Amino acid sequence: MKVYGYCRVSTLEQNEGRQLIALQNEGIPLEHIFVDKQSGKDFKRPMYKALLKTMVEGDLLYVKSIDRLGRNYEEITNQWRIITQERNINMVVIDMPILDTRAVKGLMRTFLINIVLEVMSFVAQNERETLQQRQAEGILVAKARGVKFGRPVISRPKNYCEVVKQWEKKEILLSEALELTGLKKTTFYSLLREYRKEKQN
Repeated sequence: MKVYGYCRVSTLEQNEGRQLIALQNEGIPLEHIFVDKQSGKDFKRPMYKALLKTMVEGDLLYVKSIDRLGRNYEEITNQWRIITQERNINMVVIDMPILDTRAVKGLMRTFLINIVLEVMSFVAQNERETLQQRQAEGILVAKARGVKFGRPVISRPKNYCEVVKQWEKKEILLSEALELTGLKKTTFYSLLREYRKEKQN
Protein backbone atom coordinates (compact mmCIF):
# COMPACT_ATOMS: atom_id res chain seq x y z
CA MET A 1 0.00 0.00 0.00
CA LYS A 2 1.24 3.48 -0.91
CA VAL A 3 -0.02 6.73 0.58
CA TYR A 4 -0.74 9.78 -1.58
CA GLY A 5 -2.05 13.31 -1.09
CA TYR A 6 -3.91 15.68 -3.39
CA CYS A 7 -4.37 19.42 -3.08
CA ARG A 8 -5.83 22.06 -5.37
CA VAL A 9 -5.97 25.82 -5.45
CA SER A 10 -8.24 27.71 -7.83
CA THR A 11 -5.71 30.15 -9.27
CA LEU A 12 -1.98 30.42 -9.88
CA GLU A 13 -1.85 33.27 -7.36
CA GLN A 14 -3.24 31.21 -4.47
CA ASN A 15 -0.87 29.36 -2.16
CA GLU A 16 -1.24 25.64 -1.54
CA GLY A 17 1.02 25.79 1.56
CA ARG A 18 -1.73 25.17 4.12
CA GLN A 19 -2.87 22.03 2.34
CA LEU A 20 0.70 20.77 1.85
CA ILE A 21 1.48 21.19 5.56
CA ALA A 22 -1.65 19.25 6.53
CA LEU A 23 -0.77 16.41 4.14
CA GLN A 24 2.87 16.27 5.25
CA ASN A 25 1.74 16.16 8.88
CA GLU A 26 0.09 12.86 7.97
CA GLY A 27 3.50 11.52 6.98
CA ILE A 28 2.98 11.75 3.22
CA PRO A 29 6.27 12.31 1.37
CA LEU A 30 6.33 15.40 -0.85
CA GLU A 31 6.95 13.31 -3.96
CA HIS A 32 3.62 11.53 -3.33
CA ILE A 33 1.62 14.78 -3.15
CA PHE A 34 -0.05 15.92 -6.39
CA VAL A 35 -0.88 19.63 -6.75
CA ASP A 36 -3.15 21.35 -9.27
CA LYS A 37 -3.32 25.13 -9.60
CA GLN A 38 -6.46 25.76 -11.60
CA SER A 39 -10.21 25.95 -11.26
CA GLY A 40 -12.18 22.88 -10.26
CA LYS A 41 -14.71 23.53 -13.02
CA ASP A 42 -13.79 20.23 -14.66
CA PHE A 43 -11.59 17.21 -14.10
CA LYS A 44 -9.12 17.77 -16.91
CA ARG A 45 -6.62 18.83 -14.24
CA PRO A 46 -3.30 17.26 -15.22
CA MET A 47 -2.02 16.33 -11.75
CA TYR A 48 -5.36 14.88 -10.68
CA LYS A 49 -5.41 12.70 -13.79
CA ALA A 50 -1.80 11.67 -13.13
CA LEU A 51 -2.72 10.76 -9.56
CA LEU A 52 -5.58 8.51 -10.69
CA LYS A 53 -3.23 6.74 -13.10
CA THR A 54 -0.60 6.28 -10.38
CA MET A 55 -2.79 4.85 -7.61
CA VAL A 56 -3.71 1.17 -7.52
CA GLU A 57 -6.21 -0.85 -5.54
CA GLY A 58 -5.47 -0.80 -1.83
CA ASP A 59 -3.59 2.54 -1.86
CA LEU A 60 -4.56 5.39 0.46
CA LEU A 61 -5.41 8.97 -0.58
CA TYR A 62 -5.56 12.01 1.70
CA VAL A 63 -7.20 15.37 0.96
CA LYS A 64 -7.46 18.23 3.42
CA SER A 65 -11.10 19.01 2.69
CA ILE A 66 -13.85 17.40 0.64
CA ASP A 67 -14.23 20.37 -1.74
CA ARG A 68 -10.75 19.67 -3.19
CA LEU A 69 -12.44 16.88 -5.19
CA GLY A 70 -14.70 19.19 -7.17
CA ARG A 71 -16.65 22.40 -7.51
CA ASN A 72 -20.12 21.08 -6.74
CA TYR A 73 -22.14 18.36 -5.04
CA GLU A 74 -22.39 16.13 -8.11
CA GLU A 75 -18.67 16.20 -8.95
CA ILE A 76 -17.56 15.61 -5.36
CA THR A 77 -19.80 12.60 -4.84
CA ASN A 78 -18.92 11.21 -8.27
CA GLN A 79 -15.17 11.41 -7.64
CA TRP A 80 -15.58 9.86 -4.18
CA ARG A 81 -17.47 6.96 -5.78
CA ILE A 82 -14.82 6.47 -8.49
CA ILE A 83 -11.94 6.46 -6.00
CA THR A 84 -13.43 4.43 -3.16
CA GLN A 85 -15.79 2.06 -4.99
CA GLU A 86 -14.66 1.64 -8.60
CA ARG A 87 -10.93 1.87 -7.85
CA ASN A 88 -11.15 0.39 -4.33
CA ILE A 89 -8.73 2.99 -2.96
CA ASN A 90 -9.04 4.07 0.67
CA MET A 91 -9.60 7.73 1.32
CA VAL A 92 -9.25 10.13 4.26
CA VAL A 93 -10.57 13.70 4.53
CA ILE A 94 -8.39 15.41 7.14
CA ASP A 95 -10.93 18.11 8.09
CA MET A 96 -13.66 15.49 8.59
CA PRO A 97 -12.22 12.40 10.36
CA ILE A 98 -15.43 10.40 9.95
CA LEU A 99 -14.73 10.37 6.20
CA ASP A 100 -12.09 7.66 6.56
CA THR A 101 -12.88 4.55 4.55
CA ARG A 102 -10.28 2.51 6.47
CA ALA A 103 -12.55 2.67 9.50
CA VAL A 104 -15.60 1.31 7.68
CA LYS A 105 -17.09 -1.58 9.64
CA GLY A 106 -20.48 -2.86 8.66
CA LEU A 107 -23.43 -1.31 6.90
CA MET A 108 -24.15 1.26 9.60
CA ARG A 109 -20.70 2.82 9.31
CA THR A 110 -21.00 2.89 5.50
CA PHE A 111 -24.43 4.48 5.86
CA LEU A 112 -23.08 7.18 8.20
CA ILE A 113 -20.16 7.99 5.88
CA ASN A 114 -22.51 8.34 2.92
CA ILE A 115 -24.75 10.71 4.88
CA VAL A 116 -21.81 12.86 6.00
CA LEU A 117 -20.41 12.91 2.45
CA GLU A 118 -23.75 14.04 1.06
CA VAL A 119 -24.04 16.81 3.66
CA MET A 120 -20.43 18.00 3.26
CA SER A 121 -20.72 18.04 -0.53
CA PHE A 122 -23.90 20.09 -0.30
CA VAL A 123 -22.30 22.53 2.17
CA ALA A 124 -19.22 22.95 -0.06
CA GLN A 125 -21.40 23.76 -3.08
CA ASN A 126 -23.67 26.07 -1.10
CA GLU A 127 -20.71 28.03 0.32
CA ARG A 128 -19.26 28.47 -3.17
CA GLU A 129 -22.56 29.69 -4.60
CA THR A 130 -23.03 32.08 -1.65
CA LEU A 131 -19.53 33.49 -2.16
CA GLN A 132 -20.14 34.01 -5.88
CA GLN A 133 -23.43 35.78 -5.13
CA ARG A 134 -21.76 38.06 -2.58
CA GLN A 135 -19.00 38.90 -5.04
CA ALA A 136 -21.54 39.76 -7.73
CA GLU A 137 -23.53 41.92 -5.30
CA GLY A 138 -20.34 43.63 -4.13
CA ILE A 139 -19.38 44.49 -7.70
CA LEU A 140 -22.83 45.98 -8.39
CA VAL A 141 -22.63 48.12 -5.23
CA ALA A 142 -19.12 49.27 -6.12
CA LYS A 143 -20.17 50.18 -9.66
CA ALA A 144 -23.11 52.15 -8.28
CA ARG A 145 -20.61 54.13 -6.19
CA GLY A 146 -18.60 54.90 -9.30
CA VAL A 147 -15.79 52.39 -8.78
CA LYS A 148 -14.17 51.52 -12.09
CA PHE A 149 -13.10 47.94 -12.83
CA GLY A 150 -10.43 46.78 -15.22
CA ARG A 151 -7.29 48.58 -16.32
CA PRO A 152 -7.30 52.36 -15.86
CA VAL A 153 -7.64 54.35 -19.07
CA ILE A 154 -4.39 56.15 -19.84
CA SER A 155 -4.95 59.61 -21.25
CA ARG A 156 -2.83 60.87 -24.11
CA PRO A 157 -0.09 63.31 -23.00
CA LYS A 158 -0.54 66.88 -24.27
CA ASN A 159 2.60 66.69 -26.37
CA TYR A 160 1.83 63.23 -27.75
CA CYS A 161 0.70 64.25 -31.24
CA GLU A 162 3.67 66.54 -31.77
CA VAL A 163 6.12 63.90 -30.51
CA VAL A 164 4.57 61.24 -32.78
CA LYS A 165 4.94 63.53 -35.79
CA GLN A 166 8.62 64.03 -35.00
CA TRP A 167 9.12 60.30 -34.45
CA GLU A 168 7.33 59.37 -37.71
CA LYS A 169 9.54 61.82 -39.58
CA LYS A 170 12.53 60.12 -37.91
CA GLU A 171 13.57 63.38 -36.34
CA ILE A 172 13.77 61.62 -32.96
CA LEU A 173 14.35 58.02 -31.82
CA LEU A 174 11.70 55.91 -30.11
CA SER A 175 13.63 56.12 -26.84
CA GLU A 176 13.49 59.92 -27.08
CA ALA A 177 9.76 59.84 -27.86
CA LEU A 178 9.16 57.68 -24.79
CA GLU A 179 11.18 60.02 -22.63
CA LEU A 180 9.37 63.10 -23.92
CA THR A 181 5.90 61.60 -23.36
CA GLY A 182 6.74 59.71 -20.18
CA LEU A 183 5.12 56.56 -21.59
CA LYS A 184 6.12 52.94 -21.67
CA LYS A 185 6.71 51.34 -25.05
CA THR A 186 3.50 49.24 -25.00
CA THR A 187 1.39 52.24 -23.98
CA PHE A 188 3.01 54.42 -26.63
CA TYR A 189 2.09 51.94 -29.38
CA SER A 190 -1.40 51.41 -27.96
CA LEU A 191 -2.09 55.14 -28.11
CA LEU A 192 -0.46 55.26 -31.53
CA ARG A 193 -3.09 52.86 -32.92
CA GLU A 194 -5.85 55.12 -31.60
CA TYR A 195 -4.09 58.21 -32.95
CA ARG A 196 -3.75 56.76 -36.46
CA LYS A 197 -7.40 55.62 -36.48
CA GLU A 198 -8.45 59.17 -35.64
CA LYS A 199 -6.34 60.53 -38.52
CA GLN A 200 -7.99 58.12 -40.96
CA ASN A 201 -11.52 59.16 -39.95
